[in-house]
Amino acid sequence: MFINRIEDVTALALIGVTESMAESIRQAQIDKNLVQIRVNTKREKWEEVQVRPFYNGNQYYLFVTETYKDLRFVGAPPSSIGKFGADTDNWVWPRHTGDFSMFRVYADKDNHPAEYSKDNVPFHPKKYLAISLDGAESGEFTMVYGFPGRTDEYLTEAAVQQAGDVLDPARVNVRDRALKIMDGFMRKDPAVKIAYIARYASIANAWKKWLGEMQGLKTYKALEKKRAYEAEFTSRVEQNAGFKYRYGNLLPRLRQLYKDIEPYALARDYYFEACVRNNEILSLAAGLDSWIASYDKNGEAFFAGKQKEATSRLEDFYKDYHPEVDEAVFAGLLEIYAQNVRDDWGAGFVKMAADKSGGYTGLAANIFKNSVLVSREKMNALLSEKPAQIAETLKNDPAYTFWKTLNDAYQANIQPKLQEFQPQINLLQRQYMAAQMEVFKEKRLFPDANSTLRLTYGKVNGYSPRDAIEYKDHTYLEGVMEKYVPGDYEFDVPQKLIDLWKSKDYGQYADAGGRMPVGFLGTNHTTGGNSGSPALDANGDLVGLNFDRVWEGTMSDLNYDPAICRNIMVDIRYVLFIVDKFGGATNLVQDMKLVKGKKKRKKK
Repeated sequence: MFINRIEDVTALALIGVTESMAESIRQAQIDKNLVQIRVNTKREKWEEVQVRPFYNGNQYYLFVTETYKDLRFVGAPPSSIGKFGADTDNWVWPRHTGDFSMFRVYADKDNHPAEYSKDNVPFHPKKYLAISLDGAESGEFTMVYGFPGRTDEYLTEAAVQQAGDVLDPARVNVRDRALKIMDGFMRKDPAVKIAYIARYASIANAWKKWLGEMQGLKTYKALEKKRAYEAEFTSRVEQNAGFKYRYGNLLPRLRQLYKDIEPYALARDYYFEACVRNNEILSLAAGLDSWIASYDKNGEAFFAGKQKEATSRLEDFYKDYHPEVDEAVFAGLLEIYAQNVRDDWGAGFVKMAADKSGGYTGLAANIFKNSVLVSREKMNALLSEKPAQIAETLKNDPAYTFWKTLNDAYQANIQPKLQEFQPQINLLQRQYMAAQMEVFKEKRLFPDANSTLRLTYGKVNGYSPRDAIEYKDHTYLEGVMEKYVPGDYEFDVPQKLIDLWKSKDYGQYADAGGRMPVGFLGTNHTTGGNSGSPALDANGDLVGLNFDRVWEGTMSDLNYDPAICRNIMVDIRYVLFIVDKFGGATNLVQDMKLVKGKKKRKKK
């Protein structure tokens, strides 16, 4: 997707909107305005229009874009290079991962977006990036641009405290148990390891991020900083009659609402983490719910029409499914759920079921023994029956009825309260954001990430996470060899890479000292969605690709601190080295513009 132009349409988006409106009515009016804005926007037939809110809905910007859908895979390194370090090194520095892939964009004969066709031709961009063979040295300027997902830098102390002290620990608690159980099976059986390695990595990714976020918020005194900031805000508000009238009660009301929503938010996270996201059989039951319920709601014909879609979901599920692993995870996670959620919100039902079965292991064994969902063979046999038989069997399946009982408790006791409190929080947060922009006029408040184009600047810099520990800002190929473990799925490397290292055959990609750079650190503020974002130097030349953050600085979604928050980039010279010297795809490098000599180019 390319952005052709950006326009501030705040005034048009807020036509007819008043502060006295209820939040739902306000949003309905804005949505109506946005439809009109899109209709009235001049664009070419191949262009698209989107309008996105900024600053919690206090500003709106329009983006006119064009999206090229014919993308063709060119190449990627073997996983032993592209995922070197795997889960152990995820969120960790020093990092030695050659994380990149390459695609070519194709267009129609007029260079416009087009669906795939053999007649399409390589796209010719208006601009392209030169690639620096000098790389980025310590202290040099770096800029990363891309489409990061979400940050929440302007939350209150109460919100950050709830995230770091209440919700993150709950999520970590559940995922920690799931990961330990899965790891036990993966170490015993290579087939299980292969089947579950992607799922394990997915669960571990957020688990490790939340752990780092919890530690970072405490170590770098995020709550104390928020408290001081809010004290200054309150002081300024109290000294201005207009501010006091409009904003005087904002923070107290937000504090109370976060206190009110906390037990429900905590129960929500335990429900989704223990009973849906990390629990395979219950997640499948949840995914099939609308299909199962459609028999009684929409009739046999509708149910039969959706069977192909459900069968496809089931095939994906069983592809890497090992019931013995899921059964053990089920027992462990339901025990955590029962211990941490109120009895009348679902935990009582789980405890009673476990007591009848002789414990959580027995509960899991009973459900997995009698559920048709657990077995590919049983499900395939069932799907050959008539729709009425399929619907009746699934509706009474023990795994499905177990999940449905928990979901009904969630929908009756937890979801309504979240729907009551969250809109009030959203309204006050929007007002608080507007207040900050008005009260702190001298500050330049950057907008939170919202999946739109975002530029973030910083510099190449190491960091010190703890006393007596100093991390340098670059890693090198010799570090890969120091971590190398033959046959290990995380730290093995191809023989050819070893041979290139031994002979120091780095071509034109070595640094000035003859070493092969692999990765480097920057102080750029990045988040999820920034993976693959280009890193540029002060000349606008490509020096790296962003792909991760350091564990100690994952709090940056809530509290960016340049003392500790670092983004991790693969050095573009390592990318070229792997493509050219390791992969032998010299023809690809010949398509690129390589430049050298920063100072000379700056004078021009």
